[in-house]
Amino acid sequence: MKTKKLINSGADAVDEMLEGILAAYPEHLYAVDDVPRAIIARNGPRQGKVGLVIGGGSGHEPTFLGFVGKGLADAAAVGNVFASPPPDPIIACAKAADGGSGVLFMYGNYAGDVMNFDMAAEMLALDDIEARTVLTTDDIASAPADQIEKRRGVAGKVFIFKAAGAACDLMYPLDEVERAARHANARTYTMGVALSPCSLPQTLRPNFTIGEEEMEIGMGIHGEPGVARGPLQSADAVTDELMDGILREMKAPAGDRLAVLVNSLGSTPLMELYIMMRRVKSRLDDAGLLIHTSLVGNYCTSLEMAGASITIMHLDDELQRLIDHPCDCAMFRR
Repeated sequence: MKTKKLINSGADAVDEMLEGILAAYPEHLYAVDDVPRAIIARNGPRQGKVGLVIGGGSGHEPTFLGFVGKGLADAAAVGNVFASPPPDPIIACAKAADGGSGVLFMYGNYAGDVMNFDMAAEMLALDDIEARTVLTTDDIASAPADQIEKRRGVAGKVFIFKAAGAACDLMYPLDEVERAARHANARTYTMGVALSPCSLPQTLRPNFTIGEEEMEIGMGIHGEPGVARGPLQSADAVTDELMDGILREMKAPAGDRLAVLVNSLGSTPLMELYIMMRRVKSRLDDAGLLIHTSLVGNYCTSLEMAGASITIMHLDDELQRLIDHPCDCAMFRR
């Protein structure tokens, strides 16, 4: 059975979305001439500042485009739905973001992204632009703790990008921006649950199957397999399962501060997210942990997938300053 979407054609969906985003946020964003999938912050890049370039496949909005702006990312390279951008828009983003102090690439740990961003970095070196990379690997369900380098980057990139973008805006040198980004990634933990599939604009067909009374813990944002499939449980039971995994790995002592994100994968409404947030707060209270800041809503989606994820960043003084630093982006402000 085909799904229903408000599109004109699957082949044009990404480019028409970009036209709409540029029409909606002209004060924040513009596209590089002749490279329409290189989206730049109007008030981001400046001389002497490390440029932050993020990017990846479409279908996760507001990740990545929504986090381009002053104080966060300077540019985003846009790929097809669930597909890496090719090197050309990445290179165009880096050249637009370069202030003479180097560029940091940040994106989720997916093979296609790694290949294309690495290729772009090699080509930029020929123009004497240094580009380094920090991968986001916050999905604790995607690999065991002793294989963190194999983990996927999911909704935790919202906080990780935020910290790195603040470091850039505060004029940290490239070595320090890279260090801060790696530090943020190492202290960020995400786990999610999927209730129903999404469908790509080109196919209008579900990208996986799941029973009407089933859920899958740990499924990835492209439909990658999770760690357990079983009967649908209550919001509190699901939240407890996600929080058990996060708290077990984070090992934060009582009194520590956290940043919390309860994120919809696309179609899960705010009512259900706030029910989950209520349980997250209860669990953290029981552990003696303090919520410094929280986000609830659509931040890293998977088209219209039903489900949610919980992200916790274990703050210290530096990360708290970076998370609190002002930013003004198309779809996110602080």
